[in-house]
Amino acid sequence: MDTVAEQTLLKKGAEASLYLADWHGRKVVVKVRIPKKYRPAALDEQIRSYRTVHEPQLIHEAKAAGVPTPLIYMVNVPEASITMEYVEGQQIKQLLNKVPQQKRQELCVKIGELIGKLHRQGLIHGDLTTSNMILSPEGKIYFVDFGLGEKNIELEAQGVDLHLMKRALQSTHYQFWEEYFKGVLCGYSSILGSEATEKIYEKIMEIERRGRYVEERKQ
Repeated sequence: MDTVAEQTLLKKGAEASLYLADWHGRKVVVKVRIPKKYRPAALDEQIRSYRTVHEPQLIHEAKAAGVPTPLIYMVNVPEASITMEYVEGQQIKQLLNKVPQQKRQELCVKIGELIGKLHRQGLIHGDLTTSNMILSPEGKIYFVDFGLGEKNIELEAQGVDLHLMKRALQSTHYQFWEEYFKGVLCGYSSILGSEATEKIYEKIMEIERRGRYVEERKQ
């Protein structure tokens, strides 16, 4: 089995750990899914194996849809690991509030276009935050971490995807979130059209109303 030596821990998340490593002279990221002790061992292995296979498939399909994503070099199902390209660049989260207003608008419109390309092909990212978007030195925006993604053409799933994007903007970029989200919807509309975007916006509002209702019932 072709393996890679794990070197530097980049991030330890709830579902997986990311390591920076060297693989045949290439700078790579190794994503290793962590066993969950609260799950029965057989079920845990099944879930981690499925997600280890499913995520690279989504990444490949996203790339085919015109969305920049990391190259996948190796999938090791028994170890629940994925070796992929290390994307040079900066997280959108780190730079969005620092660039001039026109640049902010351009980036948000581009993000919306990329989300539109995903949804047009029935692909749901599942964790649309500016932490999972990287601006490369060449000016491309890469989408990373499809670990919670799925294939789904339903309006509900697309609405949830964009609702998560809106919530991420509100929490991380609260000063300009309305401006940013308008830019995202503008880019989205340029791919899927105004009618589809209006439907998705109505779905987002419906999701938010449901959320408020649940909170009120809890109180």
